[in-house]
Amino acid sequence: MKLQYIFLFIIPLILFSCERKKNKKTDKKLLPEKYTLAFGSCNNQFIPNTMWAEILKNKPDIFIWGGDIIYCDTYDMKFMKKNYEIQKNDSTYQDFTNKVEVIGTWDDHDYGINDGGVEYSKKDSVQQIFLNFFDVEPNDPRRSRKGVYFSKKVKINKHVINLILLDTRYFRSALTIDPSGKKRYIPNKMGEGTFLGDKQWEWLENELKDSKSDFNIIVSSVQFLSFKHGFESWGNMPHEVEKLKEMIANSRAKGVILLSGDRHIAEISVDSIPEITYPLIDVTSSGLTHSYTSFSGEENPYRIGDVVSDKNFGILKFDFKSNIVTMEIRGENNNLYETYSQKY
Repeated sequence: MKLQYIFLFIIPLILFSCERKKNKKTDKKLLPEKYTLAFGSCNNQFIPNTMWAEILKNKPDIFIWGGDIIYCDTYDMKFMKKNYEIQKNDSTYQDFTNKVEVIGTWDDHDYGINDGGVEYSKKDSVQQIFLNFFDVEPNDPRRSRKGVYFSKKVKINKHVINLILLDTRYFRSALTIDPSGKKRYIPNKMGEGTFLGDKQWEWLENELKDSKSDFNIIVSSVQFLSFKHGFESWGNMPHEVEKLKEMIANSRAKGVILLSGDRHIAEISVDSIPEITYPLIDVTSSGLTHSYTSFSGEENPYRIGDVVSDKNFGILKFDFKSNIVTMEIRGENNNLYETYSQKY
């Protein structure tokens, strides 16, 4: 009789143990091997943004603002705060942020002055308004240091993506106006001016050289590779372009990809750095509510595919099994305008 009771007790335990092992094995298969990043820029708070619903169709894990979250060139901080609140309280945007994690950096029009840089006297005040928009905690480093640059590591199973968001406004030196009037700007003299400032450059170098991440995504509000158009770009300071390329090469950081905005067009640019084993790609996406519909062409020796002058957003799809990143430009009705895949 006692033996029967023992068997009745042992058999369920064996079955339970087998079920646990089975579930454990099944759980491993369910661990994510993919990650989807969405990004965009140039959003006028007074124009309905129809892109939020389209972005959601791609089931993004995160959305990154590339700048110009609002348009508010002003020295009046009450007015600036009010305009950020208009965007934050927009019901469609609120619905989006309830479903997707959102982070971001700024560009000139949410910074407070068109094409502005270090000279803007209200930048410290706007910084706090900007951080309030994102509900940044009081003890976050951005609350006490100069500039809104920061990084965020995203873990996907055993993989890591390092999201590095630059501030290309707070420290940026003056640009050189084209005296001929043919373009807005011409490059500064070699060695003249800074894009990021000493402290941010030091921070960025540490982010790259210490990185053990599978991918390092650098978000710059303005374009890095395309520069012949004569508007704002890293090409306004050629020495800063070379500095970042050398920094990437010397760091041996894996999978560096650049994301940019600002231009009210979208395009994908690709360059090669001899010291690294993968191409350097700059994916530009702009704008979300309004775009350069009268675009008629401009030179960009690094461009792959065509320029998109319709409203658009960017998507990066990471597949860790194949180690392939698929970069997409999409727009109304989730239409796919441009795509480029790279194996890392």
